[in-house]
Amino acid sequence: IGERKDIMLAVLLLAIVFMMVLPLPPVALDILIAINMTISVVLLMMAVYINSPLQFSAFPAVLLITTLFRLALSVSTTRMILLQADAGQIVYTFGNFVVGGNLVVGIVIFLIITIVQFLVITKGSERVAEVSARFSLDAMPGKQMSIDGDMRAGVIDVHEARERRSVIEKESQMFGSMDGAMKFVKGDAIAGLIIIFVNILGGVTIGVTQKG
Repeated sequence: IGERKDIMLAVLLLAIVFMMVLPLPPVALDILIAINMTISVVLLMMAVYINSPLQFSAFPAVLLITTLFRLALSVSTTRMILLQADAGQIVYTFGNFVVGGNLVVGIVIFLIITIVQFLVITKGSERVAEVSARFSLDAMPGKQMSIDGDMRAGVIDVHEARERRSVIEKESQMFGSMDGAMKFVKGDAIAGLIIIFVNILGGVTIGVTQKG
């Protein structure tokens, strides 16, 4: 089972790389964007309703993969916008719904989204992950001493002490991985903002110079 998971992960990462290189038809882009939105909603619900971080200990790895997937979608969408002026029905519908076909409104909305996404959400999430990882590491010796004290006092046995130490180790690893994953997400947010700016500038330039 472990080997199959490794193979599936390798195939998934390879498919993401091919998405960045090979042009995709608009229908395929629509399907992939819908899948990405569905995954995002599912991850949000899981993150909100879990009782313990260890119930979703794979979240940092899943976050990295979904971030790569979203970045590949952004590159594919940009390619289709600049080459064919068609990135699928979802992008077209969402663009009309948000900006109403008005370039000035689009630029204003872009600036607002930039401020909210990068300065508030991304920076805040990165700071939360960094502080959580630091606090987890700082509290680790105290928790270990508490477990040793309970075991010497006879409150817990050796088996339960081993389980508690394992939980502490897994929590520390998860928060450390989350700190690294959020730095990756920050880079993806910067790349996404640049891609949006290129889409606007490139689309206007091509529309004026080539499409009249």
